[in-house]
Amino acid sequence: MTAVGEGASAATGGKKRILILVVAYNAERTIEKVVARIPASLLQSDTEILIIDDCSPDQTFARARAAQKSNAIRFPLTVLYNPVSQGYGGNQKIGFHYAIENGFDVVALIHGDGQYAPECLPDLLRPLLAGEADAVLGSRMMTRWGALKQGMPLYKFAGNKVLTWVQNRVLHSCLSEFHSGYRLYSVAALAALPFERNTNDYHFDTEILIQLLRARRRLTELPIPTYYGDEIRKVKGLKYAFHVLRSSLLSRAQDLSVLYQRKFDVNPPTEANPLYRSKFHFESPHRLAWQRVRPGSSVADLGCAGGYVAAALKQKHCRVTGIDQFQAEGDASLDEFIQCDLDRGEFPVDAGRFDYVLLLDIVEHLRSPERLLDNLRQARRTGTELRVIFSTGNIAFLFTRLGLSLGRFNYGSRGILDLTHTRLFTFRTARNLFEQSGYVVEEIRGVPAPFPLAVGDNVLARLRLLANKLLIKIWRSLFAYQIFLVCKPTPSLEWLLARARQASREKVRAEMAGATAHSP
Repeated sequence: MTAVGEGASAATGGKKRILILVVAYNAERTIEKVVARIPASLLQSDTEILIIDDCSPDQTFARARAAQKSNAIRFPLTVLYNPVSQGYGGNQKIGFHYAIENGFDVVALIHGDGQYAPECLPDLLRPLLAGEADAVLGSRMMTRWGALKQGMPLYKFAGNKVLTWVQNRVLHSCLSEFHSGYRLYSVAALAALPFERNTNDYHFDTEILIQLLRARRRLTELPIPTYYGDEIRKVKGLKYAFHVLRSSLLSRAQDLSVLYQRKFDVNPPTEANPLYRSKFHFESPHRLAWQRVRPGSSVADLGCAGGYVAAALKQKHCRVTGIDQFQAEGDASLDEFIQCDLDRGEFPVDAGRFDYVLLLDIVEHLRSPERLLDNLRQARRTGTELRVIFSTGNIAFLFTRLGLSLGRFNYGSRGILDLTHTRLFTFRTARNLFEQSGYVVEEIRGVPAPFPLAVGDNVLARLRLLANKLLIKIWRSLFAYQIFLVCKPTPSLEWLLARARQASREKVRAEMAGATAHSP
């Protein structure tokens, strides 16, 4: 997405293109003054102004047009009018889309009522123009009592502080203020965000901050003076606070795979938070499978994402073969990789080569697990013993049941209702899947939720794991987050026929040898 900025800069001889977005509603008394206060020093950059009047019933549009025609405004100025009110957030969406569509590098948001001082723009722009930030937030709270001294009412100051404190705890951030509307953004960063899915209301500012945090964008805060115009008085405090907290909690719930919002599905995999993570440091399918595989065994790992299981099994001197459609990074610990399309049910080698076949969190991604299990069983042509170790999510888990009782069945980026899952299982249906495919189930147990991945590997997570394990003993189908199963395939008819033929030949040879020994 950085090409947005690079291309625009190249077209203007290396200068960054800046769009000053002025959102306005009932701002007929202030709009011309606000535009006139934009510092002339910005003329050194390629700077334009966009005013969007959100269907004001007063003369805001006319006064903005007058400013456009005035010789006092030296910047290129565009004035747009929404025939139907789009709201505070909706106005920003249109302005951001305009910035992306017209190849700007930076967009700076100010309010048409003069609430935020345009004189601060050069200082706020500096980190973005230097490539040191993806967003700059003007903060009224960076000096301890500055906002109060400059006229912020005590109840607004206290509400701002409390909401910001809660949001920082929920979102694992450390901002001095979430609720300033003085924002400047890299257009490349905006282009990578699904901001169109955000609310049109005032808590749009919170939702786009959440998206930036989740996308791990660089945020910089700089101090700004405090001033109140007319526009801020339209915000209903309790309603705003409710929506701000709700959005923050929804983001956190998405991290815990409890709920899912498409607009918050922006956090990319990193080394600290990869798509697939090792789960050996607590009770999990990874750990349970590792415990059950004998040292020195031959293992087929179907799916083999991340290579974590293979790396751990190498410590037990096992030979591990990965079987998947593509070999992922991190699979260097595999002794062998066999490419095949598991979704077509393929098992391309003799399953008798292996002591264990691992199906850890893989069959829920397949359109027909039955076909894979049938082909796996039919593919065993040699060997005597084979164990299949399987795990999947338990769709009857407490939180998915609660969600369903409330009319929610939300697929998400990971967890039991992962967007890539095509099949869902309970304990009963998982057992039926194997038994009806010709397998004998030797062990089936519940696995607790991965609290160390959700809240960090700490004492609290360990206590939750312990409590979850105790609850699983009481009611497995309700409290188990995952299903873990060990089984063995029964012999196929092809296997039995081949063994019968071999046994017959051996028996005939034995009879002939016996007859020869007893002949005179």
